[in-house]
Amino acid sequence: MKSILKACAVAFSMYSKIPMPRFVWGSQDMKYHLCFFPLIGSVIGSIVFLWNHVCTLIPVSDILKTFLAIAVPLIVTGGFHVDGFMDTMDAIHSYQDREKKLEILKDPHIGAFSVICAIIFFLFAIGFSFEIKTFETLFTVCASFVISRELSGLSVLLFPKAKKDGMASVESKTDGKKTVVVVLIIELFASCTTLLCLTLGKSLCGIFSIAAMGLSFVYYYFMSRKNFGGITGDLAGFFICISELTALIATAVSCIFGV
Repeated sequence: MKSILKACAVAFSMYSKIPMPRFVWGSQDMKYHLCFFPLIGSVIGSIVFLWNHVCTLIPVSDILKTFLAIAVPLIVTGGFHVDGFMDTMDAIHSYQDREKKLEILKDPHIGAFSVICAIIFFLFAIGFSFEIKTFETLFTVCASFVISRELSGLSVLLFPKAKKDGMASVESKTDGKKTVVVVLIIELFASCTTLLCLTLGKSLCGIFSIAAMGLSFVYYYFMSRKNFGGITGDLAGFFICISELTALIATAVSCIFGV
C-alpha cells in the first residue's frame, strides 16, 4: 500500500501543481506512477463539473463560467502540457529536418508560431465551450481529461521514442511496463464504457468524443514518426492538448446538431 501511495504521489508531483508529500523518489516509486496519471484528469474533470454546477446556483455570466472552466486545467497542471503543445508547434512549423526539430523542442525560448497556435487553440476552446449546455455534453468534456491521459500514458509506453535519453524514453523502460499497460487499458475501457452508459440514449456526444480522440491518437502516432522519429515528453503533452480540444469540438458539434 505504501508503494502504491508513493507512485500516486509521484504522478501528481510530476504532472500537476497539487501539493504532495515530499520524499526522495526511488526506482520503485516510479514503477507504476503512470497508472495514476489519469487521476489528475479525474481531478480536473471533477472541478470543471462542480464549477458548472455552482454556476447554476448563483448568477454567473456564461463568459465568466467558460473562462474559469478553461483555466482549471492550466491551474491544476501549471500549463505543463500546454508547454509541450507550444514547443511542438514551434518545431513543426520550422519546417527543418528531424534533428533540428528535436533541438527546437528542447529550446526554452518561445517562438512566434507557438504563440499563434496557442491563441488559436484557446479561441477554439472558448468558442466551442459555449455550446456545452447539457449534462451529457458536460460529462463528456470532463471525461476527456481522463481518457486523454490514459491514451497519453499508453503512447509513452508503446510508441517509438525520438530520443533514447528523453523523459518519455526513461518512463517507458520501467520494470512494471506490462502491468502499467494492462492497467491503463483497463482504465481506458472503464472510462469509455462509463461515458457511453451515461450518454447513449440521450445523445451521441460520447461516441463523437471517443471517435475524435481515437483519430487524434492515430494522427499523433504518424505525425510524431514522420516529424521526429517517435515521441518525446513534449509530444505527449501536445497530444493531451489536441485530444481534449478535438473531444470538445466533437461534443459541441453533437450538441449543435442535436444528436
